[in-house]
Amino acid sequence: MIRLTLYTTLGCHLCHQLEALLATLCTGDYCLERVEISEDDALMERYGVRIPVLADAEGQELDRGFDAPRLAAWLEARGWLDAAAWEALRRQLEGEAPPREVRGAEMRDGRRYLG
Repeated sequence: MIRLTLYTTLGCHLCHQLEALLATLCTGDYCLERVEISEDDALMERYGVRIPVLADAEGQELDRGFDAPRLAAWLEARGWLDAAAWEALRRQLEGEAPPREVRGAEMRDGRRYLG
């Protein structure tokens, strides 16, 4: 199982976006540990302006993982990228394909809500 750590803070919409992308693009099972940075001054100093930060088990970090191409490249470098899901999302982002439902999201009144 893939072990990941997400440095986050309460109400971080970019963190939620990263989680939705991760659910779509990561192949296989993963365990995501969320670390609340606001409760620790050292974590606030280190991650305060960088969140969301995703780290693998070796401690290698990805800043701004809510950016789909950056997350896809980071996952691909580790052999964890679902290539078909990335191609479909990439085509959608470039306007070549209709929107695709994101795993863990539901549509209500034309808006997407993460589960």
